[in-house]
Amino acid sequence: MRILFVCLGNICRSPTAEGVLRRRLVDAGLSEVVEVDSCGTGAWHIGKAPDARAQAAASQREVDLSQLRARQLDAEDFARFDYLLAMDDGNLASLEAMRPADCVAHIGLLLDFTGDSGRAVPDPYYGGEQGFDEVFGLVERAADGLIEHLRQRLEHAQ
Repeated sequence: MRILFVCLGNICRSPTAEGVLRRRLVDAGLSEVVEVDSCGTGAWHIGKAPDARAQAAASQREVDLSQLRARQLDAEDFARFDYLLAMDDGNLASLEAMRPADCVAHIGLLLDFTGDSGRAVPDPYYGGEQGFDEVFGLVERAADGLIEHLRQRLEHAQ
């Protein structure tokens, strides 16, 4: 199973989601069967580490984002991943616009896995540190819901 988180620049929200889900998958015993990555729809930050504020918020919760590097979404991602999860409606629209006709991956919003369908993970880039804390909390809730969903899907596949 392969999960891709998508935001605008791949330095705040999507790497936070990647780090949180990786950590939660280890705790859930699923890290060997679920792969996780993140990317951005824009090219502004390719090769850069996550925002220092995102790293600080993650570090306070024992999640390490320091090894992650930003990359841009590419056409191959639609065949490589089973889930492409956007952080907001703008990123979701970008995914839908790029989606190949033969794509069978689930494309949707990350927060759909919290039960708060249609909600967006707000972009904290232009705000203060509290925005990164808010993002982290939302992503943790979504990761828990996503893991439960993946467990059910993996059980049905056996």
